[in-house]
Amino acid sequence: MLNFFAAAPRGYEYALSLELAELGASEIKESVAGVYFSASLELGYRITLWSRIASRIILVIHKGPCESPEQLYNAAYGIDWQMEFNHRSTFSIDFHGMGGFINNTMFGALKIKDAIVDRFRDDDCPRPDVARVDADFRIDAHYRRGQITIGLNFSGPALHKRGYRSTTGEAPLKENLAANMLVRSGWQKTPVTLMDPFCGSGTILIEAAMMACDMAPGLHRERFGFEHWHRHSDKVWQGLLDEAKARASIGKTRCTTKFYGSDIDSRLVALAKRNAENAGVLDLIEFDVSNALNVKVPAESGYLISNPPYGERLGTVTALLQLYYQLGDKFKAEFGGWNLAILNSDVELLSALKLKADKQMKMNNGALECAFNLYTVHAENTRRVDPTKINRDGDVSDIAVPFANRVKKNFKQLQKWAKKEGVDSYRIYDADLPDYKVAIDKYLDYVVIQEYTAPVDIPESVTKRRLTDVLITLPSAIGIDPEHIILKTRERQKGTNQYEKIQANKLELITTEYGAKFKLNLKEYLDTGLFLDHRLTRKLVGQKSKDKDVLNLFAYTGTASVHAALGGAKSVKTVDMSNTYTNWAKENFALNGLNDDKYQFVQANCMQWIKTTHDKFDLIFIDPPTFSNSKRMEDSFDVLRDHVALLSSLIKLLNPNGEIIFSNNKRKFKMEIEALEALNFTVKNIDNQTLPLDFKRNPQIHNTWLLTHAE
Repeated sequence: MLNFFAAAPRGYEYALSLELAELGASEIKESVAGVYFSASLELGYRITLWSRIASRIILVIHKGPCESPEQLYNAAYGIDWQMEFNHRSTFSIDFHGMGGFINNTMFGALKIKDAIVDRFRDDDCPRPDVARVDADFRIDAHYRRGQITIGLNFSGPALHKRGYRSTTGEAPLKENLAANMLVRSGWQKTPVTLMDPFCGSGTILIEAAMMACDMAPGLHRERFGFEHWHRHSDKVWQGLLDEAKARASIGKTRCTTKFYGSDIDSRLVALAKRNAENAGVLDLIEFDVSNALNVKVPAESGYLISNPPYGERLGTVTALLQLYYQLGDKFKAEFGGWNLAILNSDVELLSALKLKADKQMKMNNGALECAFNLYTVHAENTRRVDPTKINRDGDVSDIAVPFANRVKKNFKQLQKWAKKEGVDSYRIYDADLPDYKVAIDKYLDYVVIQEYTAPVDIPESVTKRRLTDVLITLPSAIGIDPEHIILKTRERQKGTNQYEKIQANKLELITTEYGAKFKLNLKEYLDTGLFLDHRLTRKLVGQKSKDKDVLNLFAYTGTASVHAALGGAKSVKTVDMSNTYTNWAKENFALNGLNDDKYQFVQANCMQWIKTTHDKFDLIFIDPPTFSNSKRMEDSFDVLRDHVALLSSLIKLLNPNGEIIFSNNKRKFKMEIEALEALNFTVKNIDNQTLPLDFKRNPQIHNTWLLTHAE
């Protein structure tokens, strides 16, 4: 009997141990990412040929304690390598595991290589050559918790490489993962009709067809690791190959199981057909080009096993949530009597199915940990509806109904108001309901959602589920394309982080506001380039600017400056610390045909600039940050603590009877009116005058003050 280790990804160990037992292995012991077992040479060959779940089979040559580089060297040196391979064969070493004295796998591999070469030389034999690629003889070493295991890579190249697939789709599914899904779903026990509406390159269906045909997964492989092994018995191996070929031939003629695969991408379907043909099972699988939401149920009962798309590179979050929600509706409407098994790395997408899982498992897809959920759709509970109308008629869905109704009502009212006002970007929802703490802004044909921080006593799983429901419900509630919904997470920004990009891709639009045009960038930065709650404040700046010298401090993208210029200002100076925003302001001026020399832009620390400038102004608009400790500023700034000092420093910049429009977004801000009146300021709160209709639900969003300075 020989000792082996069958390696596999984490989460495969249970299914692999069952498979090894069925194939006849003994002394089976599950470990992390694999299973140890004992077998005869013939059975070792058979397992290598027939294992659908293992990644590789290792023939264990040595296993023992290892606490130092010397012990590692001695362990490898103590093996009689000439019994395993000769000096004319090239070899390589795959070293796995770190810890203890092993802090680099290359170090471990080098120690074993030195020991092997020294042993050959000390046995008066020429040393074999090392080959980094395509070595004749691959040695596998694994170090874990002070133990070293050294063995021969018996199987050779990864066993999931069956030999029938030359290329893959955009998000390939490994063959042994597909096999594990089939086993854990329960389908393998009693093969029945199988369907995959997201078949991609066809891996799940091909693996299932090979199982149903009793076809060995290694039958199409060209190379195995034992081929250059001294103890290899070609006679025994060829006998097993002949047996496997005969079983496949008989199994294929007897197979009555039906297989159905479809994908929306015709190129992937063509690839799936090619792979199935290479595997010899094309005539057993019916492939079709189809949207998963339009597929027809092929039988009264069966299994639907699939790996639907996930991840933003395959679609936006909202579009994927919509897809999963509509899939759940379709399953409930049409798949009564079927078993479903869905693999996905995002549990929120699975929750969007709105199906109760019978069983939930974890299964790795490469380095990605995925959920593998099993569902039963009971025929008696199936809602028979017209599939062409599933969640596409604009009606409010049956989830998050209070939220959907509120958004629908808000949108209906605000849509008419916005058109009358002459604006096409506005807020349609602002945490109106306590269970759905998000802000939703509409920018032309797009929507940006920002989630507020939930109270600490609400579990994260609950807040995620509620956000998922918002994303599912919103498209039908306001009639917007799910692809046009952008989700952003707002966190406290430090220093220059507030100016840094959050995404590499851009989505630039031009919005209109009371005749002014502004550039929006909905994806690249945390903010879009336009503070919607300051809409009326900007309008007021424009109304007060005629024939005046105007200063815009902390100007952001210069939108208030544009209104001042369009309002007939004699001059406009725009000051901001960010080069990104200063250039953005220049673009906004150009959009509005404002190219005169009287419009100036300054990139500077506003606090420092105030101290050094000698310019005078009739109107100053200032909207400072609530708090800042940017490295570009000498000291931190707190608007509550420092607003009197800031406003007093502006006195020297004001012409006689000059005005300051001062705004900030600090909730419960308290203006030090007496201190400012002592500086000859007349102070007037103008919140009611500057709060737009779409922000009336949240009157604390900002506060605005008009200060007039008398000489």
